[in-house]
Amino acid sequence: MTLGTMATDCEIRIDYAKLRKDRRQKMNDQLKKDGLAAILCFDPDTIRYITSTKLNDWTNNKLARSVLFVADQEPILFEVGSAIETKKKMSPWIKDNIYPFIGGMRGSFPEPVVKENAKKFANVIFDWLKKFGVENEPLGMDITEIPFLRALEATGVQVVDAQQTVLNAEAIKTPEEVELIETSIAIVEAAFWEVISTVRPGMRENEINGMMRNTMYRLGAEEIQNINVISGNRSYPHPHDASDRFLRMGDMLFIDVVSVFNGYKTCYYQTFVIGKPSQKQLEVYKKAYDWLFAGINLIKPGVSTQEVIKAWPTAQELGLASEGEAFALQLGHGIGITHWAKPVITRLFSDEYPEIIQEGMVFALETYAGSGNDGARIEEMVVVTKDGNRLLSKFPSEKLISCPCVGNLLP
Repeated sequence: MTLGTMATDCEIRIDYAKLRKDRRQKMNDQLKKDGLAAILCFDPDTIRYITSTKLNDWTNNKLARSVLFVADQEPILFEVGSAIETKKKMSPWIKDNIYPFIGGMRGSFPEPVVKENAKKFANVIFDWLKKFGVENEPLGMDITEIPFLRALEATGVQVVDAQQTVLNAEAIKTPEEVELIETSIAIVEAAFWEVISTVRPGMRENEINGMMRNTMYRLGAEEIQNINVISGNRSYPHPHDASDRFLRMGDMLFIDVVSVFNGYKTCYYQTFVIGKPSQKQLEVYKKAYDWLFAGINLIKPGVSTQEVIKAWPTAQELGLASEGEAFALQLGHGIGITHWAKPVITRLFSDEYPEIIQEGMVFALETYAGSGNDGARIEEMVVVTKDGNRLLSKFPSEKLISCPCVGNLLP
């Protein structure tokens, strides 16, 4: 269910104060479980998870912000300097623990400045660790710039990989997180409705992309990380990209959307056909659909990822030489504040390294089939419940939908 996109004074809807508290507690608990006294994170999704703060997409590939989180302490946010005063006013839960970030903006500063700033920031971090009495404990880190890593190690701090700690903390979703994911999905489904209502021969793939973005931004998407619109003879083999190709009668059309609502992502493919589908197209689509739901029907607590992959074809059955070449054709992955979360379900490694599915995980599962000039890609999102799973995505996928198709979802 979704309860609305706005917080109000008269209904709880999504309890953001609880969301902030629960996310931080989950990360705190995971630190202790993994024997880490502190973590230093640069990934924008992780910074948001711990501090409930963000800057827009322009900072996401700059490594321009970070958070230091010491177990049982308030997180310390290192922010782009000019954004600090706004953060103090708009994010009061962090106002007493926010300081300027010192970095090199992915090396774009003069090289001497990059090196000097790396030393300065390393000393800042060391001083905070010393203040909390954990300077001699291992410091977990997710991603960073090499000059800073070397400078931090030069202070005597032992840096260890904390990516697994972060992802394990995020794996089980709270009810508020599931609600945010489902709202994000609902926004994408409105854009899919625009597709089946208006797409016709002569429209270009990039026009469809723009039309969908307009709908999704209007409904509250804060960011759209990806829309792949793929049609006709571009649909097989899978290109994982979009173009300016224009549609023709009889084309199959599949679309992938990674949208963001209050930090929470979708990964959502649907396939359509322009006009009446051929028998071959119906067979290609049914193959992808049957594989998908054979996998979905296995998702429940206690099942291993090794069991789920048995529902999907091998690389050889797909006519490919190896599972490396087939990777991401039949796939499941966790999803939440990160686009890919734990666990990942794939024939590439789930047989040798299985993971156990747990209640509260949210998955995106996707399958693909193709032949000749026709390809079908379908993806659904589910939350793992006590006894099985609940389908969060609701756009009808049982039958191949013809476009345009106003008021009649079945061809």
